[in-house]
Amino acid sequence: MLARTFNPVTSDPAIMLKSLVYCVLFFLSPVFGITSSDVFAQTHAHAEKEQEIKPPKIFLDKNPRIVKYQLQRLNNARLLLVERSDDDPKFLLVHQEILGREGIAKSDRDDAVQAIAKINDTDPVTVLLDLIPDFDSEGDLKGTAKQFVSLLLEQNNDTLKSRTGSLIEATESDNRLLKIAGFAGLILAGAPTKAFDIASAPPNNLATLFESIPLIPNQKIRNSLRSRIIEGIDDKHSINVRLAAVKAVTSITVDPSGNFKALAPLVKIPELRESAVRALLKIPRKNRDLPSAEQLASFLVKFAEDTPTADRTSNAFVEAMQLADQTLGLIPSEMSDRYRKRLSDVTVRVILIHTVGEEMRYDVPWFAVQAGTDIQIILKNEDLMAHNLVITKPDALQSVALQAAAEGPSIGPSGKQYVPDSDNVLFGTEMVSAEKQTRVTFRAPSEPGEYPYVCTFPGHWMRMYGVMVVVDNLGEFQRNPIEPKDPVGSNRPVVQAWKIEDFNSKIEMGLRGRSFEIGKKIFNEATCAQCHQVGQEGKAVGPDLTDVWSRWKGDAAGVLREVIEPSHKIEPKYSVRKVITLDGDVISGIVLSEDKNTISILPNPESAEPTVIAQDDIDDMIKSSVSIMPKGLMDRFTEDEIFELLDYLKSINSKK
Repeated sequence: MLARTFNPVTSDPAIMLKSLVYCVLFFLSPVFGITSSDVFAQTHAHAEKEQEIKPPKIFLDKNPRIVKYQLQRLNNARLLLVERSDDDPKFLLVHQEILGREGIAKSDRDDAVQAIAKINDTDPVTVLLDLIPDFDSEGDLKGTAKQFVSLLLEQNNDTLKSRTGSLIEATESDNRLLKIAGFAGLILAGAPTKAFDIASAPPNNLATLFESIPLIPNQKIRNSLRSRIIEGIDDKHSINVRLAAVKAVTSITVDPSGNFKALAPLVKIPELRESAVRALLKIPRKNRDLPSAEQLASFLVKFAEDTPTADRTSNAFVEAMQLADQTLGLIPSEMSDRYRKRLSDVTVRVILIHTVGEEMRYDVPWFAVQAGTDIQIILKNEDLMAHNLVITKPDALQSVALQAAAEGPSIGPSGKQYVPDSDNVLFGTEMVSAEKQTRVTFRAPSEPGEYPYVCTFPGHWMRMYGVMVVVDNLGEFQRNPIEPKDPVGSNRPVVQAWKIEDFNSKIEMGLRGRSFEIGKKIFNEATCAQCHQVGQEGKAVGPDLTDVWSRWKGDAAGVLREVIEPSHKIEPKYSVRKVITLDGDVISGIVLSEDKNTISILPNPESAEPTVIAQDDIDDMIKSSVSIMPKGLMDRFTEDEIFELLDYLKSINSKK
C-alpha cells in the first residue's frame, strides 16, 4: 500500500470561516445569480492564496539515506518545489524520487529522466532500464510500473537501436518487468526476429514477449506482428503462452475476420475462455463468419446450461452470454430462435457495460432488447471518476441530465444521487465509485423505440451516453440491425485515435490559412467551453485558455499536446486525488481544503458542496496522474479541424 500523503492547510478560524462561506455559496448560488462554476473558480482563487506552498528546504549534502528520508516525507506538490537542476550530481536523488513517485504527471517524469541522463552522462533508455527493477511487477501491469515501461518505449527509436545490447540483457533478466521492457524495446528498435529468437530459446519466454506487445505505442509495428501472435495461440505452446497471445490479439487491428476464426475455437478451453471471449467481443459483427458463429453459439448455449446457478452472476459468465447473444444474430433464424429459448430458460439477459478510463464514455454505445422482457444491466466503472447509468424515455436525455444537475446530489424518491424526480426517468443505478460495479434489473418497456441511457453526473451527459433499442422481435432485429440515431444529435464518426506524433512534422504548415470563426465553432463543438474560459465565455472548471499561447511561449506543439494528451501535464490546482476509505469506498475529486482532522473534496465542479472525509476513515490517499479532462476529445475531428482549433487558441491570445 502506498504511503498516505497529507497537505495540512490551516487551523486558523478565520480561514476556516471563509471555507464555510464558499460551501454555503454552493447551496445559494442560484439565489445570487451565479453558477457553481463561478464559486468553483473563486474557491480555487481562495485556495491558491491561502495554500501557497513554500519550497521546502532539503539538505542535499547529507548522507544519501538522510536525503531520501527528507524527500520521502514530502507530498507530491512539495516534492516538485524542491530545488533541482541537471548540472549537479547532488540533485540526482531528487529526480529519482520524482521519477518513482505515484501520481506524478508524465511531463515531470519526462523531465526527471532527461535530467538523470544528463547528470550521469548517459541516455534515457539506460536510465530507465537501470531503475525498472525497483518496481514490483507481479500481476497485470498498471500504475507507475506501466508508466515506467511506457516512458522507455516512447524514447527515440535511434536511441533504442543504440542500446540494443542493453535491451537484450534486459530480456535475459530475472525481473519480469525488465524482460517485458526489453522485448518491447527490441521490437521497436527494429529487431523483432531477434526478440522472438531469444524468447523461443530455453527458458521459454514467449509469454512475456506476447505480454509486451500491447505496450508498444506504434500500431503499425503491432500489426506487423499479427502472424507471430496468431501462431502463438497454437496448441503446441503452453497454456501461459497461448493466454498471453490471445490477449495480444486485442492490440492488433488487421485481419479481424481471420482473428475471429482463430479465436472462436479457444472458447471451449477453460483456461483460455475468459480472455478469448473478451477478444471476440471486440471484433466487429461484419467480420464474424457464419461457420464459426454457428459452432460458437452451439457451445455457449450448452455452456450456459451446464454452468451452476451460483456461477451465472460472474462477469466472466455475463461476457460469455453477451457473446452468445451477439452470435445468435448471425445464424439462421430457426437455429437462433431455438437457442434463444434455451438461454431464456436458464438466465436473465444481462448487458455488461464498462466505463472507459480517462475518456468519459461507455464502451457499449447501444444495445437491443425485446419489449416486455426482463433485463439486467451491470455497470462496471473502470474510470477515475464516479459514474452512473440512467435510462430515459425517448428524446428525454438532455432534460433529465439538466434536471439532475439542478437538483444536485441530494437523494430523492429514487433513493439514488443524481437520479432526478422525473416521469422521464425509467430506470437508473446509484453512483458507482472508481473500480466498483453495480447492477440494475428491470422489465424492458412494452413500447418499441430508442431509449437513451446517460451518466447524469453534472457535465458528463454530452459525452457519456448510449441507446437501448426496444424491439418487438429481438431475433429479427439482430439479423438486420439498424443503428439508432445519436441521442444528442452528433453525427461525427471517429476519425482516429490521435497522438501528438501524428502532427509533429506538420504543425508549422498546418497553422497557415486558418479561420478564426471555424476554430471557434470547433472549440464549442468539441465541448471545450464546458470546462474552459476564453475571455468572458465558457466555464472555469479547467484552466483559462485566453492566454494559453503566452503561457506556452508560442510552443504550438506543447499546446497541442495538452489537447491530445491531457494527462501529460496537469496544473497542481486541477489535479485529482483518489481517497480510499477503510470501508473500501473510493472518492475522487479536487481537494478544496485539508487539515489534521478532515479533507474536503469536490467530486465535481457542479457539486453543491464538497465531500468531507475524516482523516481517521482514510485507508489510502493517492494523487492521480490522470487529468480530469477526458482524452480522445479530438478523435472525431479531422486533422484540418484540429489545426483550426489550434490556430483559434493562438488567435484569441493575440486578441486579448
